[in-house]
Amino acid sequence: MNKKMILFTLGKLLKVEGVFLLLPLLVAVTSSEDEWVAYGIAFVITFLTGSLLSLKAPENRKIYAKEGFFIVGISWCLLSFFGALPLVFSGEIPSFVDAFFETVSGFTTTGASILTDLDGMSRASLFWRSFTHWVGGMGVLVFTVAFIPLASGRSMHILKAEMPGPVVGKLVSKVRVSARILYIIYAVLTFIEIVLLLLGGMPLFDSVLNSFATAGTGGFSMTNAGIGLYNSPYIEGVITFFMILFGINFNLVYFFLIGKILPVLKSEELRGYLVIIALATVGITLNIAPMYHSYLESFRYAVFQVASIITTTGFATANYDLWPMFSQTILLLLMFVGACSGSTGGGIKVSRIIMLLKNAVKEVKKLLHSRSVMTVNFEGSAVSPKTLNNIHSFLILYFLVFAGALLILSLENLDFQTTFSAVATCINNVGPGFKAVGPTENFGFLSDYSKLTLSFVMLAGRLEIFPIFILFSKSFWKG
Repeated sequence: MNKKMILFTLGKLLKVEGVFLLLPLLVAVTSSEDEWVAYGIAFVITFLTGSLLSLKAPENRKIYAKEGFFIVGISWCLLSFFGALPLVFSGEIPSFVDAFFETVSGFTTTGASILTDLDGMSRASLFWRSFTHWVGGMGVLVFTVAFIPLASGRSMHILKAEMPGPVVGKLVSKVRVSARILYIIYAVLTFIEIVLLLLGGMPLFDSVLNSFATAGTGGFSMTNAGIGLYNSPYIEGVITFFMILFGINFNLVYFFLIGKILPVLKSEELRGYLVIIALATVGITLNIAPMYHSYLESFRYAVFQVASIITTTGFATANYDLWPMFSQTILLLLMFVGACSGSTGGGIKVSRIIMLLKNAVKEVKKLLHSRSVMTVNFEGSAVSPKTLNNIHSFLILYFLVFAGALLILSLENLDFQTTFSAVATCINNVGPGFKAVGPTENFGFLSDYSKLTLSFVMLAGRLEIFPIFILFSKSFWKG
């Protein structure tokens, strides 16, 4: 491996994170909060560490797949480690394990929290939590590739390792330009949401933080009451729309913006995504209707929660733990389905599920017509055997991580619904689960070993298993 280039890249990333830490520091200063000291110390430590690692640019600046996976796997752990420092230094989360869990949850856009009193948090720390969502949603490395020169034309290996979905492609010929386009679209859509929330009467600070959480499909709330605090159908409608929008493949958003409507209309994944949302919303609306005054009110809560769970945002306007089991089961299934590939959402991804279903149908047909030659077609072209093998490998590792984490958490002797949903919500980067980790609860009561286990699970889920698992492979370290 090109070790010097790996250290150089990690140093650049830490310097970027150091600059990011100046934003909550500025919030603390303008809000007259003492937490500016904690963020100042964290900035100095992070930026100096990054400067030392990237002091001298290596002559060989090429990054191949091996280096790309290593950089992504290690960098997310480092970013979470250094990102937790100001929370510990400020004393708002004195336990480093708790602070690390909270920061991992932020960067991976999970939204699972150990905090019990959000209303008592400083504005600086509330901003930092939500900002980690926003940066982590599109990817810290994607941001770095977009705006800071790293490798000699081989940054695609970094994007492939960090971007969610079975297939990653470029919008234009140059990787840096593609990454820049993605982040510009991401930032503009976030800004539009901020403006729309302001028009609905939401304060500026709240609008910024809730837009960060929506864009990154993270769902960290800034108050104990969450989005329900505003009790506004308009605000819920705006957030619902943007949750669904940010769960769509950003390539399709780009095509739509430049006037290429046909690829958007022909997208199988987009159609499947919208159909799943529609069916789940109708099913839950009818199921919970007896609990509310009208079908319109039940629809209001159903569509918000469906959008929140399938996009893995994790916002809640109702305590769905009190809903009938049918509705809870739909939400649990949506956790696993997730959003579209190439979006900021987590989960298995709609594209993978569609391809797996088509492959299953093909195998059944081959049993009946053994001599026929069949292919799996997706988005207008044949799916290569390599892609299908990658999907199967992903699912095997996905469920191995799930089963392992489930066994470790079972040592807590909690009820099954809590244990199962805690792992499910973390590996799919959703946030709240059910029962003791439900929408009105938190993860603070868990032991340190469980929090560290779930931190690993969140990282594995966000990076889609391979960049984390590959670090434990013997062959990866040879040669």
